[in-house]
Amino acid sequence: GRIKGMAHITGGGITENLPRVLPEGLGFSLDRGSWAVPPLFNWLQRGGGVSDAEMLRAFNMGVGMVLVCEPGHCDALVDSFRAAGEPAWVLGEVTSLEPA
Repeated sequence: GRIKGMAHITGGGITENLPRVLPEGLGFSLDRGSWAVPPLFNWLQRGGGVSDAEMLRAFNMGVGMVLVCEPGHCDALVDSFRAAGEPAWVLGEVTSLEPA
């Protein structure tokens, strides 16, 4: 019950796939320094003059799956994936969206 949502980061990148698993009124804040972006994406961005926002929208940036979990349980979840030999990190946090 600690995992509240899962998003497979495919076409649409992080910024289009992650919101699909969040309830209305919630958004997210990414910690761009929490993972190492594979060099291929840096090369594409520089060579194509692509903005950060477009890179996150169009590509997975090395993030294949995002799990949304209860606050306070993220570190234990990350530790369990790492113990199983899978790369894992806290990507950011769920936030409340301001009313328009």
